[in-house]
Amino acid sequence: TLPSLSSLRKVQYQAIGRMSSPGARPPPPPQHSPSRDSMDSMEDYWSEVKNIVEDGQGAGDELVERGSMDEAELEEDWLQEAGLSTLVSGPLVDGPAEALLSTLTRSQAAMVRKRLDNYTQTMRKRNKQPMRHVRDVFSTPDSSTFHIVKPKLGVTRVYDLSSEDMKKVGPFALIELTTFYDCLGIELKRNRIVRNKTRESGIFGVPLTTLLENDQKKLPGSRVPLVFKKLLSKLEQTGLQTEGILRVPGSASRVKHLRQELESKFYEDRFDWEQVRHNDAAGLLKMFIRELPHPLLTLQHLPAFTAAQNIISPRYQIQALHLLVMLLPEPNRDTLKALLEFLRKVVAHEEQNRMSLWNVSMIVAPNLFTYRGKNARQEEMQGAAGAANLVRLLITHQDLLWMVPCFLISHVRKMNEASAPKKTPSSEKSKRKLLKRWNTEREKERSEITDLREGVIRVHAPQHTKVSMAILLDKKTKAQDVMARFDIENGHKQFLFEVGGNIGERCLDPETHLLNVYRVNPHCEWVLKQRTT
Repeated sequence: TLPSLSSLRKVQYQAIGRMSSPGARPPPPPQHSPSRDSMDSMEDYWSEVKNIVEDGQGAGDELVERGSMDEAELEEDWLQEAGLSTLVSGPLVDGPAEALLSTLTRSQAAMVRKRLDNYTQTMRKRNKQPMRHVRDVFSTPDSSTFHIVKPKLGVTRVYDLSSEDMKKVGPFALIELTTFYDCLGIELKRNRIVRNKTRESGIFGVPLTTLLENDQKKLPGSRVPLVFKKLLSKLEQTGLQTEGILRVPGSASRVKHLRQELESKFYEDRFDWEQVRHNDAAGLLKMFIRELPHPLLTLQHLPAFTAAQNIISPRYQIQALHLLVMLLPEPNRDTLKALLEFLRKVVAHEEQNRMSLWNVSMIVAPNLFTYRGKNARQEEMQGAAGAANLVRLLITHQDLLWMVPCFLISHVRKMNEASAPKKTPSSEKSKRKLLKRWNTEREKERSEITDLREGVIRVHAPQHTKVSMAILLDKKTKAQDVMARFDIENGHKQFLFEVGGNIGERCLDPETHLLNVYRVNPHCEWVLKQRTT
């Protein structure tokens, strides 16, 4: 039985509270015995591995150089992804890195100190003097306090935030994940990416970003590769009730032929989907995932996903996966989400297709967690059950994992405030001009409403006949109450957004308490419109 959204929210906020307390270390994870499912036969897993080997289609050229990065390179790569590259290469001026640092908790700041200090020491051993020392960054003890944002601000899914704000979530998630793993005594390893040339056209073996660029020319706004969506749609329409779907392989010769047909005819709308059988579609779907030149879980973060297998506590595993999902590039995250939503539907039809959650997880795992190099077989054997368990957690908790933790949104708000340009008039003339404009705007506001008292907002609804409305908030006012005041026109449901202030744009959960948002972001605009996804 899938958990309810309310129970997922409860787990989310409990997890966030434990993860975000300043300087707090997670308590020792409770010992637990393997579940009965995990003790079952791994026959499905190894059967899928055999099918992959027999298929003979690899994932492209080797893109990982194991053990080729020294500590300085590893730390520099980490600092760059965390948005802190200027700490080792830039001047001591206010900027994005300094704004990000000002929002960190004690434990997060300690982790950055550790990474930067390790970089400094390694560079000194190589007789290369870095431009900045850890003491230059953290010249005074970190005295910042961190307050957990209450759930009344509403839950936020990844596509409820603007793309610019989601880009800022990544660095904070990396810092938090590194701090979290360090508290658990887990080393956070990274793969070095070798920039090999990849295909720029076609279907299989093409990077997700390239596929989406090509797809958006055909269908603007595409977030998941069109061929991937079509394969999922084909399976949902005709395969969910097929016994052994995903497990029973299709005909190797037919799959090979269909692959060639897709490559040559898909973008010309000449491919005949009626000829595709259920199991062949499943084979094409798994082949598409395996042959991505960069893994769906990304090369750089695949070791972190794999390391989550070593976490004993399921709750901590979910927390790690939550942060890792926040780290994924947008195309990878959206494609993984589409895959997991489909897999949940497969499990929901277990009575007809005989595919349990554990069966599905074992079959999908070797397609997501690919092992390469001379020790690949040994690593695969050691990590088989753990990889399948992580897929099980991804399927079961996907509603939670695609919600942005409130404490990460709080970080984004603080960073936006810290990095906002200071508007200071350079002359008396500019001051007078600014004052005149302010008075004009003030008079306009007074003509609309006598007095914008504390807690009064103006909601703009440009797609409605009544384009704006002044609303007095109280402690019980929710986003859904405001949405209900506007007639739903043209049959399209619309949502309330907070726009500007200390956030780029955020679509509000209907259960959001607006007075809490008003107090956190008093300078935002309130807009009623359709959600883009």
